[in-house]
Amino acid sequence: MSYESTIGVNDPVTGHAVVSHADWIASRKKLLEKEKEYTRLGDELNEARRALPWEKVEKNYVFDGPDGKVTLADLFEGKRQLVVYHFMYAPGWDEGCVGCSHLADQVDGSRRHFEQVDVSFVAISRGTLPELEAFKKRMGWTFDWVSSGGSDFNYDHGVSFTPEQVASGKIPYNYGTTEQVYDELPGVSVFYKDEDGTIFHTYSSYGRGLDILLGSHHYLDLTPKGRCDGEGFGSWLRFHDQYEKTATASCCGCK
Repeated sequence: MSYESTIGVNDPVTGHAVVSHADWIASRKKLLEKEKEYTRLGDELNEARRALPWEKVEKNYVFDGPDGKVTLADLFEGKRQLVVYHFMYAPGWDEGCVGCSHLADQVDGSRRHFEQVDVSFVAISRGTLPELEAFKKRMGWTFDWVSSGGSDFNYDHGVSFTPEQVASGKIPYNYGTTEQVYDELPGVSVFYKDEDGTIFHTYSSYGRGLDILLGSHHYLDLTPKGRCDGEGFGSWLRFHDQYEKTATASCCGCK
């Protein structure tokens, strides 16, 4: 039975196909084949990611942390692996990027688990430490967050851009160039420190590559409305302390 042959009477409210249980099971099994293929491809991708060659970190990056100056090596906090989230927050901003904040909302719960298997996490931004700490307090986050404002770290890892780059109308991002020009953009980078203290850059990802870190998006992917982007990507997204308490299921613009 083809997927198309299972289309039945349309629901008068949603306009979606409504079929018998038997036809629903047939359609669900057909989709399950694709889901299993997707899972297998994901496993292969994860293996390929781990097999990437590494590059040695040659610079001695220094950051501003709550207890003073810290190096990249210090951020490992005794572990071998370090995940860095490049949070969009430039000096002088009143608050961080709402998309980065959405992702950051999901970090503390996850890190209670992944930090048990030799991984540390830190957010890094060019904003000043007082700016970062004030916003962190407002949002109620507990993960470490340091300022890279006095170093080349953000520029070297492709998430901050010079005035000259911005003025050109194109910026280097996600291993290419984009005409969507911003001073700051998000990313994630991973580092490994060996027994001798040598640090290696093992992975970085940007743009839609960050989607794997957004658990809330994957919950929405299970629902009929999906990510609710009827008015544009993330049009419904707000800082978590700004959602209206009277918000309804249709407030996202994808009625």
